[in-house]
Amino acid sequence: MDTETQPTERDRSSRPSGPEDPSEPERREGRSRSALADRLAPWVPGGRVTLTLLILLLFLLLLSTFVLQPFRIPSGSMERGLRIGDRVLVNKLAYRFGARPERGDVVVFDGTGTFGQGDYIKRVVGVGGDHVVCCDQEGRVQVNGRSVDESAFLYPGDSPSAVNFDVVVPDGRLFVLGDHRSDSSDSRDHLGSPGGGMVPVDDVVGRADWIVWPFGHARSGLDRPGAYARVPAGTGGTDGPDGTGDADG
Repeated sequence: MDTETQPTERDRSSRPSGPEDPSEPERREGRSRSALADRLAPWVPGGRVTLTLLILLLFLLLLSTFVLQPFRIPSGSMERGLRIGDRVLVNKLAYRFGARPERGDVVVFDGTGTFGQGDYIKRVVGVGGDHVVCCDQEGRVQVNGRSVDESAFLYPGDSPSAVNFDVVVPDGRLFVLGDHRSDSSDSRDHLGSPGGGMVPVDDVVGRADWIVWPFGHARSGLDRPGAYARVPAGTGGTDGPDGTGDADG
């Protein structure tokens, strides 16, 4: 007598024959999206293709309005870091949730009422409450009594400034300079104008974080220089260090 237990064959019908079917909610959601597209497509010339392009354009518009915006560099005022023709992406969320521009940030701002019509791109040298002076005995910019070594980003051969200044930055304002000091129209050129060449923080569009074109000059980030790290907080106000268009030079 054969006492070995014979293996029983599984019910073949119980085995999955392929990938699991999507759940009923997923199927309903997919049918809803498809049905909506089917309803809208006849009303749009070109049907589904045009509808897809319109949705993509709407997405890009929202992205440019609220998150990232490309700007072209039209002048040499921020050389050597930013060259004429470079395209940068401006992070429009950088200062949206309580953060404020810090010394060393490269920012794009609306110059209407302070510099002139259009958007400008400059480096923040002083924030609200800072005492900014040029120059010390060695020809360097001084912020809150601390001399700043700007050699890492100044245009080769340029001095920190050919114009002497001694200013206290009001709360809610920024003192900005171009890195190519001899080829930059910045806060120094508007010291006698209303506002004293100080840029309202509310006029800042965002922080330039990425160079995206040309590819050979692309960089994933425009780092804040360490030259400002040892600058003490200003005593002249309450703002502290934590406190495709064209960007003119």
